[in-house]
Amino acid sequence: MTMKIPLLAVCLTMVLVTIATADDARGFLPGERVLMEAHNCYPYQGRWSNRIDRALEAGFPLGIEIDLCWHAEGDGGKGRLVVAHEGPFTGEEPLFRDYFFERVRADVEKALASGNKRDWPLITLNINDIRGEDEKMHPAVWALTGEYESWLCTAVKGPESDPVAAIDVKPVLVLSGGGPREVAHFYDSVPVGGKLRIFGSGREGVPADNFRRWINYSWKEVEPEGQPRAGDWTAEDAERLDALVKEAHQQGYWIRFYSLDGNNPIAHISLGISPGYNFGSLEAVQARWKAAIGAGVDFIATDQCKEAVAFMKSLHGTGTAETE
Repeated sequence: MTMKIPLLAVCLTMVLVTIATADDARGFLPGERVLMEAHNCYPYQGRWSNRIDRALEAGFPLGIEIDLCWHAEGDGGKGRLVVAHEGPFTGEEPLFRDYFFERVRADVEKALASGNKRDWPLITLNINDIRGEDEKMHPAVWALTGEYESWLCTAVKGPESDPVAAIDVKPVLVLSGGGPREVAHFYDSVPVGGKLRIFGSGREGVPADNFRRWINYSWKEVEPEGQPRAGDWTAEDAERLDALVKEAHQQGYWIRFYSLDGNNPIAHISLGISPGYNFGSLEAVQARWKAAIGAGVDFIATDQCKEAVAFMKSLHGTGTAETE
């Protein structure tokens, strides 16, 4: 893949912002809207199986993050893509197809039939973690998403990763990691003139390209002490946040931060949520949600998606914050 130099970042951003999208769709490119994303939106060892239902109850548009694993036991050695964080597996893990694509079928088909593209993509599916070493995993992800390509945002692959092609906007946008296997199976294997339908993550200091379109940060880049030890939100915190967001957008990336939670610590653990992401109270996390919305963070990952969307609506009167 062709590498860019930072001097091209501003020109690249101008291309990304001005490329054609659907006529009646609102802006969804970097810096144009803010979405709450349901972090780790999948069951753990058979528990908390209603996470995707709770996320979808928050309303569209929204982001959904899932992890994928490969489970071969009890399947004649063929294996299957399951939604899970890690093994050991029980055999009850939901299939990727059933858990996400068939779960949202009615919503996607309704959106396609209506022709109302105002909030497309309605769902940004983040499969940043495809866990395990089985060589069948990534080809299986590519094949399955191909069955639903008519639902998915796509871009035409050119001879080089530059210029960045326009996205043909559809109800679902799929993001993934940017490691060697993602590049090999989701970019390199696509012929020139073919459609990219999964977009990978990029790296700080390297501008976005036709495949790499988003960048991922831990919130510790903003508050180095981490969520549980964070004190009051400060001007210095806001400056770090603003700088990271501006840099990402100048490089042509959507920017994501994970994960911004605020809950009673005991209740938080009982819900199967990592205590490392917990600011300790709703008031504390609302201060960070507000700051991230104001800074124009494209994807704000949280384990409290419904509460976060409701909070954003209270600020803006909508489930989506549009930036100037």
